[in-house]
Amino acid sequence: MTAVEARGITFAYGDRPVVEGVTLDVAEGAFLGLVGPNGSGKTTLLELLIGLRRPDSGSVTLFGEPAHRFADGERIGYVPQNVTTANDGLPITVEEVVRMGRYPHRWIGRFDGDDRRAVRTALDRVGITDLADRRVGRLSGGQRQRVFIARALASEADLLALDEPTVGVDAESREAFYDLLRTLNDDGLTIVLVEHDIGVVTTHATEVACLDRTLFFHGDPDTFVETDALAEAYGGSHGVVHHDH
Repeated sequence: MTAVEARGITFAYGDRPVVEGVTLDVAEGAFLGLVGPNGSGKTTLLELLIGLRRPDSGSVTLFGEPAHRFADGERIGYVPQNVTTANDGLPITVEEVVRMGRYPHRWIGRFDGDDRRAVRTALDRVGITDLADRRVGRLSGGQRQRVFIARALASEADLLALDEPTVGVDAESREAFYDLLRTLNDDGLTIVLVEHDIGVVTTHATEVACLDRTLFFHGDPDTFVETDALAEAYGGSHGVVHHDH
């Protein structure tokens, strides 16, 4: 089964093309890492793949449905860029944020037992049960990452999309975060990750897509590090540093 199918998608901001003729599939259960130089279109491509933007040409389907008409929004968990540094004054608690993931499952009325169990399970899976009553604005960057992933898990998302989620996070928290993603992927969650650290992607992802407006490579990490795609996309020699966890 395929979670995302993109066929020849192109997108421009005005007269400035950002994504050109990209075709790729994301299978259910895959862990896809999107890499490329600054300004290469990674964030725009991610937004196109999950239906937040509509391509100027080409098509995107999510779980077999046209992305721009995809109605099961709870199946997509999105953690945008800079979520670890934004909203320092946010007055709501961790549990309140995670409960937001249950809203698509409720038409009216109060939270029921299923909702409460889903929230507790999500908090436990990402290891932040002890933070449930803390205000999100008082958490570290690494802790905030887990809050927004827990919200996606509470919504029972089938696909988790993350845009450079480790910006401003210390090295120890980064390692723990990617260990968590690997565990969630092993449990069957489909992940699409935009990440500037190529070594992290080649260590943890099951497949890599290398982009600089056009797609230079899409395949398994071992093959990627042996090709010239990295140098071609980045315009010169660029080594890969592997992370041992």
